[in-house]
Amino acid sequence: MSAVLSIQDQISAAIVQILQGAKNQLNCELPTQIALERPKNRDHGDYATSISLALAKPSGKAPREIAEIIKVGLEAREDIAKVDIAGPGFINITLAKASQGATIVNILDSGAKFGHGKVLSGKKINLEFVSANPTGPLHLGHTRWAATGDALGRVLSAAGADVTREFYVNDRGNQMELFGASLRTAALGQPRPEDGYHGAYIEDLAKEIVAAHPEVLKLDEAQSISAFRDFGYHLQLDQQRKVLDAFNTHFDVWFSEKSLYEDNFFQHCQDVLKSKGHVFDLDGATWLRTTDFGDDKDRVMVKSDGTLAYFASDSAYYISKRERGFDILIYMLGADHHGYVNRLKALAACNNDNPDYNIDVLIGQMVKIMEGGEEVKLSKRAGTIITLEELVEKVGVDAARYTLIRYPVNTPMVMDVDVLRSRTNENPVYYVQYAHARICGVLRNAAELGIKFGTDQVHPELLVHERERELIGQLGQFPGVIASAAELREPHRVARYVEELAGVYHRFYADCRVLPLGDEAPSNLHSARATLCQATAQVIANGLELLGVSAPEKM
Repeated sequence: MSAVLSIQDQISAAIVQILQGAKNQLNCELPTQIALERPKNRDHGDYATSISLALAKPSGKAPREIAEIIKVGLEAREDIAKVDIAGPGFINITLAKASQGATIVNILDSGAKFGHGKVLSGKKINLEFVSANPTGPLHLGHTRWAATGDALGRVLSAAGADVTREFYVNDRGNQMELFGASLRTAALGQPRPEDGYHGAYIEDLAKEIVAAHPEVLKLDEAQSISAFRDFGYHLQLDQQRKVLDAFNTHFDVWFSEKSLYEDNFFQHCQDVLKSKGHVFDLDGATWLRTTDFGDDKDRVMVKSDGTLAYFASDSAYYISKRERGFDILIYMLGADHHGYVNRLKALAACNNDNPDYNIDVLIGQMVKIMEGGEEVKLSKRAGTIITLEELVEKVGVDAARYTLIRYPVNTPMVMDVDVLRSRTNENPVYYVQYAHARICGVLRNAAELGIKFGTDQVHPELLVHERERELIGQLGQFPGVIASAAELREPHRVARYVEELAGVYHRFYADCRVLPLGDEAPSNLHSARATLCQATAQVIANGLELLGVSAPEKM
C-alpha cells in the first residue's frame, strides 16, 4: 500500500502552494518545503512555523504581512480549525478534530508502511557499513556499525531510496599471510608468529581445517600456509555471516578487495582517473592529484617499486561503486579513519563527481562496555576487544542493537550491561518494548469486553483530552522523523522518537481511561481510545522494525 501524506506534510505543502500563489507580491525565491514544529505550549496549537520571518528580508515585507497571506489561505482548509499570528509573525495552527482522526485512520490503513515516504525516491545508494579482515571475529567497533548501518539502510529504504548494503572484505595484504601462518603453527603446536594472530579462535579454526583437510600438514611450508590461509578465510567469513545474520544484520553484497585487482580492473580504474586529468607520474610512482580538491597531500597509488599503495584499493573501489550505477556512496568508517574524509571527497572530485552529493563519509566513535561497575576489555575468544557474539550473549540482540543505534555515531558511548539486563524504565529498549506489550494487553482486554476498535471507531469528536491530542500529534510526527533520519543519515532519531512516543503513551494511559470500570457499559469513547491505542502500537512497531528490534506483544 502506498503511503498517504501525513497531515503535517499536507499543511506544509499547502503553505508552499499559498506562497506560490502570492509570488508576485513577495517577489523573492520561495521555499519548496516548510518546516512545521510542535509548539511546547499546546495552547499555541498543533503546529507552528516561522517562515514569515525567514521571508521578510528577501521579500521586503513585514513578517506579519506575510503571515496574514498564509493565514487567509490556511483558514480556507477544512482540516484546520484555527490559525493565529503571534509575536512578530509566528503562525500557530490548530487542526480540526476530523483531521486528527484522519491521522489515526492513515496509520491503520497504511499499517507497516506508515511513515514511509518518497523523499529519496529515485536515489540509488551504496551503503558500505562493515569493513573487516576475514581473519578473526567481529569486534565491538564492527558491532556498532552492524547495528547502526543496518538501521540506516532500513531508514533510507523507508524514505524511498534503492539501497544496496555492502560488506567490504579486506582479504588482500600481508595480514592474510600472517593469518595462514598463525593457523599452520597452531595446527602443528608451534609458537605463533610474533605479529600473527593469537586468539583461542585460531586453535579452533586450525583443528577444523585439519579435520576436514588433513593433507595440509603434508605440504611444504609455503604451500601449507597458503592452504591454511584459504581454508581459514572461507571458514572465518562464513562465521562472520552467521554472526551478522543472528544479529539481524544482512548484506546484499560481500565485496572482496582482491577482486579489484582481477581481470585488469585496477588498470582500468587508473585509466578512468587518468582520462579525467588528475593522475601523474613522479619519481617512478603513480599519483592522484587530490590536493586540487582540498586534500592535504597528493596520494600515491602505485609506489616506485611497483607495489600498490593502500589508496590504490580506495580509488579502485570508488570507481567500482560508481560504475555499478550508484548515485550516492555512503561509507561508514571507524574512529581511526578521520583522515579518510577529505581524501575520499577529493577522490570523488577527481572522478568529476560532486563530493557534496555523490559521497558521504560517516565516522563512528568508540564503545565502552561496563559490567559490575568496571569496563570489560578482553575477549575470551579473540584475546583482544570484546566480540559481537560476546556482547549479544550478555544482553541479547534487541538490547544490543537498540542501545548502539540510539546514540549519534560521531559520539563515544558507554553500554552498561547491568542496565540493559534490567526490566526498568532506565533500560530504554525495555521502556519502549513494554509500551508496545502494554498496548497489546489493553487491546486484548478490550476485545474480551466487546469493545470495538479500528478505522470505523475513531470518533475524533470525542478525543478532546489534552493527552489524546498530544498522542495524536506525536503519532503524526513519524513520517517527518523517518525523512529527516534518512536525509541526515541519523537513524538514532527513530530510536529517540519511539522513546518519546512511549512516554507520551504512558501519560495518555495514566490520564485517559481506555477500558470501562466495573459494570460500566462500553461506549464510543472507549472504542475511540482503544483505536488510538491500536494506532500507537502500529507506530511503535514500525519504529522498532526500522531499528531491527522486535515489538513483543507480551513481556
